[in-house]
Amino acid sequence: MSRPSSTGPSANKPCSKQPPPPPQTQHAPSPAAPPAAATISASGPGSSAVPAAAACQAGHLVCNQCRQKLSCCPTCRGALTPSIRNLAMEKVASAVLFPCKYATTGCSLTLHHTEKPEHEDICEYRPYSCPCPGASCKWQGSLEAVMSHLMHAHKSITTLQGEDIVFLATDINLPGAVDWVMMQSCFGHHFMLVLEKQEKYEGHQQFFAIVLLIGTRKQAENFAYRLELNGNRRRLTWEATPRSIHDGVAAAIMNSDCLVFDTAIAHLFADNGNLGINVTISTCCP
Repeated sequence: MSRPSSTGPSANKPCSKQPPPPPQTQHAPSPAAPPAAATISASGPGSSAVPAAAACQAGHLVCNQCRQKLSCCPTCRGALTPSIRNLAMEKVASAVLFPCKYATTGCSLTLHHTEKPEHEDICEYRPYSCPCPGASCKWQGSLEAVMSHLMHAHKSITTLQGEDIVFLATDINLPGAVDWVMMQSCFGHHFMLVLEKQEKYEGHQQFFAIVLLIGTRKQAENFAYRLELNGNRRRLTWEATPRSIHDGVAAAIMNSDCLVFDTAIAHLFADNGNLGINVTISTCCP
């Protein structure tokens, strides 16, 4: 398949400020203390801040996410203070383990608040996005639903059976950014083959070829792939471990973890504007 790549909270109503409470009797709550509650922060290498908190003069706390939507305290309608560190809450948070936000989809890990953001960015139980390159498809779902989505929403993608196939990219001279996508099925798994052409700067185009596994990172470690351009007494080969679709094509290209070649190289191996790439999938010994 070839196609041009595509590129590219509501606030509460303002509330009037409440006057400070009058002096209280011995059995009433003490007068409000100066603003004290605030950011629960983290320190240390690789750590990230826990969502900050804010408070009103009565001491009611709201988290940072809610704070962005509020103009006054939702409990007493008093004014919210600027965020200040709340050392007591920091101490409490450091002693508590929090579940991963993907616990409902199967993740059983509990982590300190400083560890949660990094883990959740790579959690295997987070939703899978559509693996097709480009930004036009916004689908997300479970790993089990990926192939069903591809077959129904991207019917033009061809699937070939076998561990050794030829990925034929037609009309590689098309102008602009273009993607070619094909599926390969072998060893009981599905692999997505992607060739992407990008214009890195005016007049200079590059091709990026990669194989992705429709599976998890752990499953991907069980396989290896080889891409080979062959013709005119020349050969260009790339061998690597396939990436999981959780990583995506963009991350591979950013890290140059794929077969990279420019238009001059492409023309050495192309035949009438069509480029054939030999793709071989193999299993790795445990």
